[in-house]
Amino acid sequence: MELALVVLAAGMGSRYGGLKQIDPVGPSGESIMDYSIYDAARAGFDKVVFVIRHDIEADFKRVIGEKYKSIIKVEYAFQEKAKLPKGFICPEDRVKPWGTGHAILMAREQVRCAFAVINADDFYGKRSFDLLASYLRETGDADFCNYCMTGFILRNTLSAFGYVSRGVCTKDKDNYLSKVEELTHIEPSENGAKYQKEDGEYEALIGNEVVSMNMWGFTESIFGHLENMFADFLKSNISNSKSEFYIPSVVDTLINQDKAKVKILESPERWFGITYKEDKPEVVGRIKSLIECGIYPSKLY
Repeated sequence: MELALVVLAAGMGSRYGGLKQIDPVGPSGESIMDYSIYDAARAGFDKVVFVIRHDIEADFKRVIGEKYKSIIKVEYAFQEKAKLPKGFICPEDRVKPWGTGHAILMAREQVRCAFAVINADDFYGKRSFDLLASYLRETGDADFCNYCMTGFILRNTLSAFGYVSRGVCTKDKDNYLSKVEELTHIEPSENGAKYQKEDGEYEALIGNEVVSMNMWGFTESIFGHLENMFADFLKSNISNSKSEFYIPSVVDTLINQDKAKVKILESPERWFGITYKEDKPEVVGRIKSLIECGIYPSKLY
């Protein structure tokens, strides 16, 4: 069966200060995304769909997209803040697009099979893609949806240089996701981690919580749910210039409504990524170590 990989690459990069999706971290100029596509192709994914913005299209295709054509089929979808369901008009003060749920919905025309979703600027590791591909090959579409999520340990996903957003997960005894809560201001603390609530107060986290790094596995059925739920979201939030339609919130709603179940695939890999410029030296060092261990060649493409 065909498997697709949807890569969310439309992020503004505001905290990092540039187009971090194409920032080199490998010894031959490879980006984090280069390693993800390399891992996906050898795990058996047949096609990659990049969700980008029109204003970065030329640079993205030139620097990123062209190099993959020899190993995997490449297509593009575009996330723009004005691309809304019929009957809705984007407010003039809106700066960003509408979040990860909106981004995935933009790939509906390009994806006609089971698919995985990842962030462009997160390093997930070879075995994470193997787990996803194996699960997706065995699942099918039905009225009750079978999805999956690759989980990582919270303390291994934090930055020492500022706050991050994570989907903090609760699982049942069979390793199915029972709840996911999107926390948007998480920082390291002496006892593990902490996050800032809407009222400005901080609440403690242990640090060993399972979190979503937006590495999901879906069937085509998710698009119908996204379409309906995005319209409902806009009815209540279109005037809020900072509101975002997060995929963890969509999944949490589907679980609560008994419309889907989500298997948590516990990856043995250590996640890493660049949220802030200061994160880059550590990422470069980890890539170097993986090359020295023989996981990757010194030149990918």
